[in-house]
Formats: sequence, structure tokens, C-alpha cells
Amino acid sequence: MTSTPSVECIWPAETILGEAPAWCPEEQVVYWVDIEGRTILRFDPRTGERQVFPQDYEFGCIVKRADGGFIAGTNAGLVHLDSDLKSSTIFATPESGFPNNRFNDGKCDRRGRFWVGSTDLDETEPNGALYRVNGSSDVLRMLPGVIVSNGLGWSPDDRTMYFTDSGHGVIYAFDFDAESGDIDNRREFARVAPADGMPDGLAVDAEGFVWGTHWDGWRITRYDPEGRIDRVIKMPVPQVTSIAFGGAGLDQMFVTTARLGLSEDQLREAPLSGGLFMIDAGVVGLPEVPYQN
Repeated sequence: MTSTPSVECIWPAETILGEAPAWCPEEQVVYWVDIEGRTILRFDPRTGERQVFPQDYEFGCIVKRADGGFIAGTNAGLVHLDSDLKSSTIFATPESGFPNNRFNDGKCDRRGRFWVGSTDLDETEPNGALYRVNGSSDVLRMLPGVIVSNGLGWSPDDRTMYFTDSGHGVIYAFDFDAESGDIDNRREFARVAPADGMPDGLAVDAEGFVWGTHWDGWRITRYDPEGRIDRVIKMPVPQVTSIAFGGAGLDQMFVTTARLGLSEDQLREAPLSGGLFMIDAGVVGLPEVPYQN
């Protein structure tokens, strides 16, 4: 069914490629990135404070570290970023053999291991991969043959991991071993029809339903644990990139969007493209876990 909750643009930031929102419970703020704009953004929903931090690299995602600062994927490799968002250090370059690749979306599982995927910039060749970074900064390639790595999430019981390959138009599900961090039994969880755009970022709520954003689809889709469409939220912009639950009760959804490649006519039709949105969808999310280094 199509749902019509309140969809509010809380920051018309005009990001070129806004992505990877991450809620920080300690600060009660949301961080997100503009990949093409080489910036990291920070928004405080209580005060409305907006901050923009220029970067030397194209950050595909950032995730809080338990000891302070961030871990992130960039076009130059995997980096540690100081808490002031001004100083970054590359610690691994597992994609050095693929100069047309960069790291994209990433997230930590509940044991604090960092999962991050890479993408072929032309979005045509399966040269990307999904990696797992353990607390000792050991980087292990978990899944090759990816075109465009995107959304990640885990079921509330920690037995299923979800992963999006936008290039294949599919959200996959894997059996997940929380103790070892191993994945197995890849299967198709949901496939997005080309007319509805491409699947992009995702988040899992406390009921075990998967929320997926649509690039070039003007929408967010909620899937039940079997992959059936539960509801669709229409968005006022076409390029809906990613989603995160936040707020004091994890009952707000923060949604990033983009304006990459949109014509002047398209921007007149969707002037809020590239903005940060907040949605009250009437559900509660799962808490994010920092990187346990």
C-alpha cells in the first residue's frame, strides 16, 4: 500500500550526492556525506544547527568509532577520521587494483565489525566487493562480483544480513553468524523493477521489516521479512539514496537524497533534491553500533 506520513525537508542542503545518514545517540545528531561534494554534514534536530565539513576525499560513508572519531570508506581507501572531522588517515587500500572503483555505503554489525562495499564508478562492471573490517583493522573480502555496493542491515535476531547491489537491482539476504561474522546462503530478498528505479540504501526496523530507498524512483519501500512489499512512501524527489532511524526514541527516519545529473527542468520539478528529510513513519528502528576497534 502507499503510505502518506509526514515527509519534511529539514535541510535543503542541495548536496550533489547525499548519502549514508548515521545517527549518533551520544550527540543526538545525524551525520551524512556528500560524496561528489567532498563534504561531511552534521544536523542537530533539536536545535536545527547545521554544520558542513570539507574533506580531501570522496567519503561514501562514515561510522562512529567506539574510541572516538570515525571509520570510513572513500575513493582513496579505508580511513580513520578524527572526531573533529578535519584529519583523516588511510589505513587500507584493498581496491588499489581497481582505479575506477571507490568505496560506497558501510555500516557496523552488532559486534562492531565494519562492513563496507565498493562500486564501479561506471556502474557497469562487477569489479566491486563487500568487505568486513575487524577491530584490529584486518580487512577481509567477503563478497566479490558486486557492481554497486549499497545498503546494509541486520535482522533483529541477528540471523540475517541484508545487502544491496544497485547494479543488479537486488537486495540480497544472507544467513549471518553473529559470533564469527560469516555470511552464507545468498538469496534474492527483493528485486526492484527498472520502472521503480534502483534499490539504494536501507535500514531495518525493530519489527524486522526492511526499508529500502529508490534511486530514480521517488519512493521508499518497506518490505516484510519475507521480502513482500508492505508499504510505499512517496517522496518529493527522484533520487532517494539512504535512510537511518534516529531521534531519542529511534522513531524518526532521516533520509538523504541527491541531485546528481538532474537537468534544470528536473530540478524545477523537484527543487528539494539533495536535501535531508525527516519522516515519522510510526515505527521504531534498531540502534546503530560503533566500530569496536
